[in-house]
Amino acid sequence: MKYSSAAAIPLVKSVLHPTDFSPSSERAFAHALAIALLRQTDFTILHVTPKGRSAVQWTRFPAVRETLTRWGLLEAGSPQSAVFDEFQVRVRKTAIRSRHPVLATARFLNHEAADLVVLATEGREGPSRWLNRSDAEAMARWSRTMTLFVPGGATRGFVSLADGDLNLHNVLVPVDQEPDCAAALEFARRAAEIIGDGNVKITLLYVGDSQPPNPALIDGPRWAWHREHRRGDPVTQILSAADRHTADLIVMATSGQDSVLDALRGNTTEQVLRRAPCPLLAVPAA
Repeated sequence: MKYSSAAAIPLVKSVLHPTDFSPSSERAFAHALAIALLRQTDFTILHVTPKGRSAVQWTRFPAVRETLTRWGLLEAGSPQSAVFDEFQVRVRKTAIRSRHPVLATARFLNHEAADLVVLATEGREGPSRWLNRSDAEAMARWSRTMTLFVPGGATRGFVSLADGDLNLHNVLVPVDQEPDCAAALEFARRAAEIIGDGNVKITLLYVGDSQPPNPALIDGPRWAWHREHRRGDPVTQILSAADRHTADLIVMATSGQDSVLDALRGNTTEQVLRRAPCPLLAVPAA
């Protein structure tokens, strides 16, 4: 387990985790909390409560201190202030009343921007209600935020819910001529440097018949780049490569006039997300 400071690497300063209290959200919470610890960020846990309910169910919110205790990072019975005193992570739990969870989340982001949103999805059977088509369109009008999607039923992930262990060995980055993949490549490298164990393989995958893009890449002390060129259906080839390389994380550049989620509607990223065997980080093109 490696939860040392990586302040010299500017990744994110604030993390938002919307939760619906479902079992699928638990894995997403673990990934969000681990990133907040590594980056020493503000960490907001948001729940959208349907209108008409009498009270917010605060006891159902993910328990940060209990999780850190289970991970062996905090003494049992530690006060609430210990999370900031020991990890410099400011935790806030907030609730909004609305019939439309994604639109409410998007409006929240419009007023209180976050650098990273961590969302649960339903895994191989498709996105959860956070990503149904009409809600995604609504959110796209408001949010331009980098988003980590964590499938609840995925076979792999880079944070263990049980003990907080970090496990990032293989990162897959599908690339094309458009959108610009520079930001996706940079965040893949940063993830390898911050989360990896010093031996992370980052595979650039291009699917197509034309000449693949050739970005300048430099191996580092904690990561190594590999290039792969395939032909065929992009979604099929990306998912096949994710399985063959046992990817712990897929990083994809997204484009769109409005936001990252605008780009997810009906394109390659959305189709990969619905069947991804591991978390997928959607990075808005520079």
